[in-house]
Amino acid sequence: MTVLYEDNHIIIVNKEVGEIVQGDKTGDKPLSEIVKEYLKEKYNKPGNVFCGVTHRLDRPTSGIVMFAKTSKALSRLNEMFRNDEVTKTYWALVKNMPKKSEDTLVHYLVKNERTNKSAAFDFEKKGTKKSILHYKLVSKSDNYYLLEIDLETGRHHQIRSQLSKIGSPIKGDLKYGADRSNPDGGISLHARSISFIHPVSKNKINVVAPVPVDSLWKSFEG
Repeated sequence: MTVLYEDNHIIIVNKEVGEIVQGDKTGDKPLSEIVKEYLKEKYNKPGNVFCGVTHRLDRPTSGIVMFAKTSKALSRLNEMFRNDEVTKTYWALVKNMPKKSEDTLVHYLVKNERTNKSAAFDFEKKGTKKSILHYKLVSKSDNYYLLEIDLETGRHHQIRSQLSKIGSPIKGDLKYGADRSNPDGGISLHARSISFIHPVSKNKINVVAPVPVDSLWKSFEG
């Protein structure tokens, strides 16, 4: 975990592959607890430290996660996320170039609780949720393509399932059709940036997360 931005109300960190944002059945220490410990030590705070989860990021992905340091900020940020007032941009590495270098994808997703996987359909079916994302090709190497993605909706595994549906699964994402895993067990999906109006100061905040320490990622960031 690396701190990218912090003020009296908000802390934004760069999550590493494998870290979990909130506690789950694995019992592994979540990022929310790591942030609490960081704040407790930095400010020498006795007792409990407040750290509110505003959004989540899948365990195998990396990048920006924002936490609220006060209950006031948490309630306001939760409302901002509900009202789509927070802009998040993702980077994804894919081996198969999509047919178009830039496009809007519209699918209907349904989550399978048993397999923890979302299936994407071209047409609405019972239990599905309409899912929209915009992508564009921003760079390429000899074997991979870097897509920049903006979400219009926030569904379970949305980017992973929608890119897989068009034949461009994310590098390392075995669950959604990649041919091999990444050495770190993660997938090449990175929450690259976040932009919003600060809920208290009303200033425009824009934070960018450096890509993981990996030669392929670094070749694209340069």
